[in-house]
Amino acid sequence: MPKLKNKSAVKKRFRFTATGKVRGNVACKRHGLRKRPQQMKRQARGTFILAKGDAGIIAMHLRG
Repeated sequence: MPKLKNKSAVKKRFRFTATGKVRGNVACKRHGLRKRPQQMKRQARGTFILAKGDAGIIAMHLRG
């Protein structure tokens, strides 16, 4: 059976922190920001740490 390849799309969207957690970008920040609350826009700055269940799935695709 051949080696599984890493998912190229996942490599571009997520990365690991130094402690091994999965870091991703916040959703809903591309368009329509005028109608979004200011608090939501502030909290969605930068990146966030994925939940444990989601991180396991993404890590499997990142590590191949």
